Amino acid sequence: MIRFGLERRLERHWWQSVLTPLLSILAAFAAGAIFLLIKGFDPITVYRELFKASFTSKFGITDSLTIAVPLILTGLAAAVVFRMNIFNIGAEGQLYLGAIFGSWAGLAISDGLPTLLGVGVILIAGAIGGALWAAPAAIFKAYFGTSEIITTLMLTFIALFLMRYLIFGSNSYWRDPESTNFPQGKKISPEARFELWGDTRLHWGIVVAVAIALVVWAMIRFTSLGYDMNVVGSSDAAARYSGIPVRRTVILALLISGALGGLAGATEVAGRAYALDPNGLELGLGFTGIVVAALARYNPFAIILVATFLGGLRNAGVALQGLPGDRIPVEVSLMLQGAILLFAIGGEIFSHHRLRITRINQALPA
Repeated sequence: MIRFGLERRLERHWWQSVLTPLLSILAAFAAGAIFLLIKGFDPITVYRELFKASFTSKFGITDSLTIAVPLILTGLAAAVVFRMNIFNIGAEGQLYLGAIFGSWAGLAISDGLPTLLGVGVILIAGAIGGALWAAPAAIFKAYFGTSEIITTLMLTFIALFLMRYLIFGSNSYWRDPESTNFPQGKKISPEARFELWGDTRLHWGIVVAVAIALVVWAMIRFTSLGYDMNVVGSSDAAARYSGIPVRRTVILALLISGALGGLAGATEVAGRAYALDPNGLELGLGFTGIVVAALARYNPFAIILVATFLGGLRNAGVALQGLPGDRIPVEVSLMLQGAILLFAIGGEIFSHHRLRITRINQALPA
């Protein structure tokens, strides 16, 4: 009988950290090519048009960067805690709460303020909303050992239906009373919106996202909190032995992660939707952030590049509809993102472990 198992590698080379994500992406595109062939599409044509639509024109590049803004922030939200072996799966829900808080601030506070202050109020309110939504999971994780995977995921669905209720199921402060044909959110004032770059849809949120990535990197690298987070992620027991407040560190890490998810929702309000827009926010941006963080190996600078790449995949989905012949489903881009995540997880496992095959000789009964 043959038994398969995993054996931890004693050493890893630096090139494995670079090669593993690249091979994961190539493997995902190879799997996607098989799917396209089965459905009767030419993979080379599809992939060529996909990259052409996303990265070879002014509007393609700027649209890809626009989509990358919330992906950078949700990727950072995942990376901050994943490196501690704490798995916040609820950045999607924290994004919704950030949009709810941010749009309220845009309507109630930002009206009449200078643009810099108006947008700043929305971003701060969004971060507070995301952090508050992560707080229950943080407290239960720190004090009762409750699985943060379950609590953050459950809170995501509560946030989703709360957002829908505010626009579709009630006459709330967020709902536009003049939208009689189809319920819509009230628009925030022009002064509370990110300024667009020329005639594109790209806005100054990209600068904010990159700046926050730099801040997160500096926090992890140079602050005592970043040091505590790294130690707790390596070993709870070692952290306690060295006097690090583990509970406080876990709570702070999850609150920071939630705030980053909330910022993603706030940037969508100030830069794209200009209102609480459930249909425009239910795009899985929080869940895609997990893919971004995994491929970037939790490196804040790599997250910027990976988010831009995956933003291009999302941007290309609609462009694929214009190809001659049978229409290619928009879901092809989503399928590729899912495949990239699966192969990234598999690649990460085999970069830390090697497959061990053992032959077991069973004695035959007399």
